[in-house]
Amino acid sequence: MQAPETSTAPSIGDTREPTQANLPIDAASTSISDALASLKGFDPQNPPDPKLIDACVHCGFCLSTCPSYRVLGTEMDSPRGRIYLMDGVNEGQIPLSPATVQHFDSCLGCLACVTTCPSGVQYNQLIEATRSQVARNHPRSLPEKLLRNLIFQTFPYPERLRALLRPVVLYQKSGLQKWLRSLKLLPRISPQLAAMEDMLPEVSPQAFQDRLPEVVPAVGQQRYRVGLILGCVQRLFNPEVNEATVRVLTANGCEVVIPKSQGCCGALSHHQGEETQAQTLAKQMIDTFAQAGVDYVLINASGCGHTLKEYGHILQEDADYADRAKAFVDRVKDVQEFLADVGLTVPLQPLQTAPLTLVYQDACHMIHGQKISVQPRQLLRQIPGVQLREPIDAALCCGSAGIYNILQPEVAAELGQQKVTNLTNTGAQVIASANIGCFVQISKHLALQGKSVPVLHPMQLLDYAIRGIALDADP
Repeated sequence: MQAPETSTAPSIGDTREPTQANLPIDAASTSISDALASLKGFDPQNPPDPKLIDACVHCGFCLSTCPSYRVLGTEMDSPRGRIYLMDGVNEGQIPLSPATVQHFDSCLGCLACVTTCPSGVQYNQLIEATRSQVARNHPRSLPEKLLRNLIFQTFPYPERLRALLRPVVLYQKSGLQKWLRSLKLLPRISPQLAAMEDMLPEVSPQAFQDRLPEVVPAVGQQRYRVGLILGCVQRLFNPEVNEATVRVLTANGCEVVIPKSQGCCGALSHHQGEETQAQTLAKQMIDTFAQAGVDYVLINASGCGHTLKEYGHILQEDADYADRAKAFVDRVKDVQEFLADVGLTVPLQPLQTAPLTLVYQDACHMIHGQKISVQPRQLLRQIPGVQLREPIDAALCCGSAGIYNILQPEVAAELGQQKVTNLTNTGAQVIASANIGCFVQISKHLALQGKSVPVLHPMQLLDYAIRGIALDADP
């Protein structure tokens, strides 16, 4: 990387190939090397791998598929631009400053660039390493710290989240929520808190307890014994998905084991660079299923599934868990992936008398992270009378991306609006979505657009077809 003779700041919306001119250095007061030497960079603990960085040939194929670049239009908010910044920080030529970190924060971690890249750049490993560095070495403002602490100390812990939901029920039922929203004060105080409040679904009584038993026997002859991970947010905000999943599995000859001690898979922490917390949660999950005696460990939320399959990487340096993590990963499957492989054995009935049009929404960590896109469609097409339609930009992120729609609400809102428009433009009567974050984001933007299209998990649709329950969907 060569330093230029002069330095100028890039303009907003500048999409030129990044150069060293982007450095925010006051050359009048000190030399470039002296100024940068006084600023913090990456520490020696697993910085972004220079070999992975060098694999990027700056071709620009990633730009058209990157959701943050599509919304923001700036080079540094693209995978190519961020890789340039990683290289500069590695080399001590760019500081890990607030200006630099904001470009790393703008990444949704959707992995669309990994799918698109003709050079096979492993951007997922680069952004994971970078976010861990940011978490350790970048001092955030007090409001950011408080918000992140609230998220990371509650979201991965269902019982803590349940405790917080009790006053939320009063807030919703008393009319206080409606009154506060009418004032429109919260977005002015904190757009992030406003985004979190705006996504609150109506809390149901089922949110306060896990109603599923620890072992559910197979219906008829047992083919497999499988474990099921309930998810942290899903078990509270959409517990019907887990209940439907168990019914589908048992109807197809699976004994389902649901350990009561299971906690969070660590997806939220892993995606945001909270490495120590992610490792702790991963080890707890491995221990939970160690004595379960299951053939497979199944998950019905794509963000969780991607992280579960990353345990070998997350715990690769842990002498006690590295091998156990690899063995665990060998048994992990998304429930749709599993059912497509082993086949359905129970007959399916139509969901309504007339043909039912569905559109399947590809969650990013399913299509890009786990490379699963065909299997859900194969399963849905087995329901009699179902007609699948495909949206434009099917692989574009909806803007949920874990907690991205809380931390970066403006970009997330633009992406959510685009996603809902593309899905509803198909004219489908039902949207099928296999991730709780996508479900919340899409439901929110359907409401904002005044549309009432049902959003259901594929397991719910299969469950209805197995039990012969008619689906009330407008033609």
